[in-house]
Amino acid sequence: MELSAIVTGAARGIGRDVVLRLRAAGYRVVAVDIRPAVSDLAEAGRVVPVVADVTADGVPPAVIDRAWTEFGRLDLLVNNAGRFLRRPLLETTDDDFDALFAVNVRPAFRFSRAALPHLIDTRGCIINTASISGLVGIGNQSVYAMTKGAIVQLTRQLAVECAPRGVRVNAVAPGAVDTDFMAEARAADPDPAASLAATLSNHPIGRMSTSDEVARAIVFLAAPESGGITGTILSVDGGYVAR
Repeated sequence: MELSAIVTGAARGIGRDVVLRLRAAGYRVVAVDIRPAVSDLAEAGRVVPVVADVTADGVPPAVIDRAWTEFGRLDLLVNNAGRFLRRPLLETTDDDFDALFAVNVRPAFRFSRAALPHLIDTRGCIINTASISGLVGIGNQSVYAMTKGAIVQLTRQLAVECAPRGVRVNAVAPGAVDTDFMAEARAADPDPAASLAATLSNHPIGRMSTSDEVARAIVFLAAPESGGITGTILSVDGGYVAR
């Protein structure tokens, strides 16, 4: 039996590596991203790229239907799409707030709601990409941290709600990850070199995680070997929250 998955935010970084790792594990995947680069992942009968804005109203049910049409089942939803904002609260606008929640929270809610009937049928699972920013206080990340805190709590609530229906729900909480996503954020800092040094000093392993390390954690949480794990927020953070 071949399993199938949907991965949002799949064009680069963690999402792209999740698609590659799921493929290696035998999954068929619908890979979703607003960036046309997601089409580079196309593989006949195995990876179906969908260029779409996950914030758009009709996209979640349309993507779920696409997975059903292509593969006839859905076993895994990975809610990975998101964006970052580092800004002091006094400089954060209402538009910043609305835009960040629109990308980081609402799609996870909508995709989960649309996917659940299929996941109940297959006793599948949902895995969300949260962040250490949703677990601990980090300066100048107030709204971003709020969105990731919402993902943490969505994960726990859905885990309890869906357990009787056989659906597991977990999340990964990355620390700093060596991706374009992080590099772009750092480039906007007044002193990128000092920002990098501060980041590394806060991670006991002395380096950023790789996107593949986060992807491996997601595939682990999806595997049958993790059948007893639900409602867990798995930190992939180089020891950040253990300090």
